[in-house]
Amino acid sequence: MMKTLISRRRLLKNGAAALAASTMPFGAAHAADKITIGAIYVGTRDDFGWNQSHAAAMDILRQVPGVSVVEEENVAETDAVAKSMESMINFDGANLILATSFGYYNPFVLDIATQYPGVQLRHCAPLWNPDTDPQNAGSYFSYLNQAHYVNGVAAGLSSISGKLGFVAAKPVQTVLSNCNSFLLGARSVNPNATVQVIFTGSWSMPVREAEATNALIDAGCDVISCHVDSPKVVIETAEARGVKTCGHNADQRDLAPNGFITGAESNWSTTYKIYADALMKGETVPNLIAGGYHNDMVMNTPFGAGATPDARAAATAAIKGLKGGKPIYVGPLKDNTGKIVIEGEVDNYAPELETMNYLLEGIIGSTT
Repeated sequence: MMKTLISRRRLLKNGAAALAASTMPFGAAHAADKITIGAIYVGTRDDFGWNQSHAAAMDILRQVPGVSVVEEENVAETDAVAKSMESMINFDGANLILATSFGYYNPFVLDIATQYPGVQLRHCAPLWNPDTDPQNAGSYFSYLNQAHYVNGVAAGLSSISGKLGFVAAKPVQTVLSNCNSFLLGARSVNPNATVQVIFTGSWSMPVREAEATNALIDAGCDVISCHVDSPKVVIETAEARGVKTCGHNADQRDLAPNGFITGAESNWSTTYKIYADALMKGETVPNLIAGGYHNDMVMNTPFGAGATPDARAAATAAIKGLKGGKPIYVGPLKDNTGKIVIEGEVDNYAPELETMNYLLEGIIGSTT
């Protein structure tokens, strides 16, 4: 499965249109004046995090003529999600369902896609296998590490000490990529910058997140960033102690009116509009959509009061560079045990970055 996904990722430079053209049709499609799109969230739609990022995109989708939106919050990764999807299909007439939590895919999305071949289902993680999975299913995801690199640029120029903190859930590839990219962004403007990371062991553990934030501040970090489902506790804890922050997943500016710098966000509305447009026109709905800054699938939260003028200018320039294909990972780079992990320049969508299992030199912490 991974080999197939990687080969498709090489199409990213051609943008979403090329990805759409590369997908397999699920059957005859017909133009429609009205469509219904459903979205299912594992938590609340106003969590200042993962679920809110999707809900904000659905709010944008509501403004598209002919599109109706149905949503359900707090749906567990159990057969509850299957029941929610069936309800959206049978009672709301959903043409497309967006399953936004990792555990929704197997077996639930796969089973519902098989039972309802005329309905499209798309899951937010790179799990769809074109060789084995239903053709009315699919995946979408974003390379959020690009926006975390921009976070790092802004943090590096907004910090006085050069000591940055990162509250992380688990040492899996996506989290490590965001943390490493954050460091490289900071070091692009301050070569002496360091990042201290604390793993909480859970995607959502507010008490541990508060403890980790306080521990990083006590260790001298004057900017805190994170990768947890909802950064609300991290941002508010740091703000209460007068420490600056960079956000993750959604817009957290209102939580930190004094110290917020910027944040890393996925721009899910780009993908959702592509889906809606295809359904309305009766065209094939892309099975796989992925990307970063070059095809408007990631963005950074507008600057807050914590961003210095130099930070704003440098972060804006970094975004321009990423849109033009400037690489984040340029070797030789060592991990924080002294081993060379990247020899030369690596494209931002290179398959080798998908197996990242290390923390770079300059990061204080361990994956074990």
